[in-house]
Amino acid sequence: MNKHIGIMKSFIKIVILCCAFTVMAQTPDKGIKFGIVADIHHDIMHDAPERLADFLDAAKSNDVDFIIDLGDFCFVKEENRNMVNLWNSFAGDKYHVLGNHDMDNCTKEEYMDFLGIPSRYYSFDKGDFHFIVLDANNLYSDGVFTPYAHGNFYVDMSKREFIDDKQIEWLKNDLKNTDKRCIIFSHQCLENSVGNRETVRKIFEDENERAGFKKVVAAFSGHDHTNYEKVINGIVYVQINSASNQWVGDEYECDSRFSPEIYARRPSLKKVVPWKDSLYAIVTMDNSGFDLKGKASEFIAPTPEDLKIPADFFPYPLVPYIKDFKYSF
Repeated sequence: MNKHIGIMKSFIKIVILCCAFTVMAQTPDKGIKFGIVADIHHDIMHDAPERLADFLDAAKSNDVDFIIDLGDFCFVKEENRNMVNLWNSFAGDKYHVLGNHDMDNCTKEEYMDFLGIPSRYYSFDKGDFHFIVLDANNLYSDGVFTPYAHGNFYVDMSKREFIDDKQIEWLKNDLKNTDKRCIIFSHQCLENSVGNRETVRKIFEDENERAGFKKVVAAFSGHDHTNYEKVINGIVYVQINSASNQWVGDEYECDSRFSPEIYARRPSLKKVVPWKDSLYAIVTMDNSGFDLKGKASEFIAPTPEDLKIPADFFPYPLVPYIKDFKYSF
């Protein structure tokens, strides 16, 4: 009798477990949603606060889990407190990435203190995902890494945009210490810009092989003020366009788009081609992949075509949009 009761209890446990697994399997993956913006350049763009406010409104209306700025946000000066306060007005979680121009007039420590950033590189978890923020704002010469500070990065391209050895070791350990899918954020792109990009990408690829699944799945960057995606060894690298403009320099300088008063306040505005609307993206992500919803605008005349800027002026597209993009893991 006791034997039969024991068998019956075991059977009931198995049925309960099977039902639980069935419910789990049928429960949809909630996923996460985040807002991403890059290269607002408050100290070039006279309307940067309005562009940031547009992004924050979109983030709120889309009920995102967090927002992230990919760098080149604003200079460290008291008159820019309004940008910091506006960013901090967002009620949800928010993160910054260090951009090269953020250190045009200060050190990294001064910039991080101004914006309240706890570390120049770090990671955080949201839902089923592990997010990693990297700092490529370092010079490298004769075996020595030198942090960007006070515009010291205006040197030969072969000596800048490096991820330092200390950060490299941290990255390896951080990846190993999570079993979640990993998403990378950096200012400079890891597909063709960062000086030791091949070393960094190999860390991602080695970790995917060690883990036995596609663990590092995507890397988002800004810096180049353009829009494209590139898949390298199963990892997608996504370039997020600037919220405001592309730099074209003295050769295509223009002072007819805005008033003399605006140019007096923002003289560098003459050296960019701006777009009318703020650009940013809302990314919805679950274990099957992500859906990036971008935003389209148009150039403020005179356009690159009006100025006869050649199509090959940049090695990447000069476009006033962030295209929608879907990617499966």
